[in-house]
Amino acid sequence: MLPAPNPAYVALILRLALGAMYLAHSVILKLVVFTLPGTAQFFAGLGLPAAGAYLVFAAEAVGGALLVLGIGTRYVALVLIPVLLGATWVHAGNGWVFSAAGGGWEYLVFLIVASLALAALDDGAHALRLGRAAKS
Repeated sequence: MLPAPNPAYVALILRLALGAMYLAHSVILKLVVFTLPGTAQFFAGLGLPAAGAYLVFAAEAVGGALLVLGIGTRYVALVLIPVLLGATWVHAGNGWVFSAAGGGWEYLVFLIVASLALAALDDGAHALRLGRAAKS
């Protein structure tokens, strides 16, 4: 039988996974692969303000780094949900599977649920927790 999981380490794993996902989608995908001007053109093609691409990039990059470090985890996880809701809206017409042409919406909805779970779990182990005492 497996030992009971330590919620602090469960939160750590989830926090690192979500943080890495946000960093990958901002730095690797939006900055390196599509470039920020290309991402802005994509936003404009959707009828969204092109400047929104830069805001989404910044939210994902800063939010991802904060999650990895464990700074303001609960708030960061919640604040990034609107970014995921926007991405869900963009991909909703492409169907369920994210590997579909244009990407589907199921991965994004899963990330919303994971973000809500992380917000409920708190910072987890090895978080920097600026301005308050660490929990174990």
